[in-house]
Amino acid sequence: MFRRYWAAQTVSYFGDEISTLALPLLAVLITDAGPTQMGYLTAAALAPNLLFSLLAGAWVDRLARKRRIMVLSDVGRALLLATIPAAYLLDVLTLAQLYGVAFAVGTLAVLFEVSRGPLFVSLVERRDYVEANTLINGSRGLSLVAGPSIGGLLVQLLTAPIALVADALSYVWSAAFLARMRTTEPAPVRGRGLGIAAGLRFIAGTPMMRAIVLGTTTVNLFNFMFAALFVLYATTELHLSPGLLGTVLGAGAVGGLFGAAVTGRLTRRFGIGPTMVTGFLLFPAPLLLVPLADGPTPVVLGMLFAAEFFCAVGVMVLDIVTGSVQTALTPETMLARATGVRRTINYGIRPIGALIGGALGAAIGVREALWIATVGALAGVLWVLFSPVRRLRELPEAVEA
Repeated sequence: MFRRYWAAQTVSYFGDEISTLALPLLAVLITDAGPTQMGYLTAAALAPNLLFSLLAGAWVDRLARKRRIMVLSDVGRALLLATIPAAYLLDVLTLAQLYGVAFAVGTLAVLFEVSRGPLFVSLVERRDYVEANTLINGSRGLSLVAGPSIGGLLVQLLTAPIALVADALSYVWSAAFLARMRTTEPAPVRGRGLGIAAGLRFIAGTPMMRAIVLGTTTVNLFNFMFAALFVLYATTELHLSPGLLGTVLGAGAVGGLFGAAVTGRLTRRFGIGPTMVTGFLLFPAPLLLVPLADGPTPVVLGMLFAAEFFCAVGVMVLDIVTGSVQTALTPETMLARATGVRRTINYGIRPIGALIGGALGAAIGVREALWIATVGALAGVLWVLFSPVRRLRELPEAVEA
């Protein structure tokens, strides 16, 4: 059953990477979006995390069939993305539609993600959390390698709107894999006092969970300031074509595969805590090369390749270790609510970062805003350095709800 779950995640990751490149390119090349509009577009996709994650987590924990929510979310996202190439072919595509689709797809992503944790623990033994997360994030790393390259090529050959068909089809495949699974899901939570407040108390009252959430939230605030501007910076100031941009992202993200491959070894040799600290540093630090990029085209490309490679190593290490620790700390009866709280804080900060990035880019210049974003993201490591997390050797036991 885990293989089907893993397959569903893999095809969905590939589609996500295509649309991550295609949607911003669509906004820049077809609707002439500037820095502020790029910030709005990124914020529209991420705002549902802030608005709906708490409610979705409390609701999903009370449902018996969480897998059904995931299947319906996949189907809904496929249909929504399909409206973009349809509108393009009819010559009625607008920036407002891109905002609306991004927001709706983000809302369904919230429902999918808060349902994913309970399904994961029903499929994977506790002792295998790191290994299972390594496989899933390995797929993510592979998608980071091939997805942008495929996306850039599709945009170059078919235009950005038509390239989004591939993302819609990936959600259809993901839904098909999930629908064929048969597993015993955790029982729904019943009773009073088991809603949003309980999830908030759990996160706030668990020192290791609190440190991880605050650390990743800090990184994400500044990283999404960076993300809102990177495509605009690469295409307008570094003058990269869509195809070359996709190749840069794909080639650099080979680091994702490397990061997924070495994380297990790092945790076994140095322990969970030191490996997590490494991820917090290695994720943002290489992105300093992006605003530094200057000179002949081969030099610029080399700096971008290095930034993407080492950043992707850090992302994989950080995601695998933090995901495993958070799952291990959380009781099964609170998985969806804890995920909802984390997404509200951690993902909810992302549209704020995107808006700040867009505003800063318009006010002081795109390169200068990228400097602020990359330096600020390094501060996230301070939360875990001054917490019990850095002393962890093995996965912690679950905290009582």
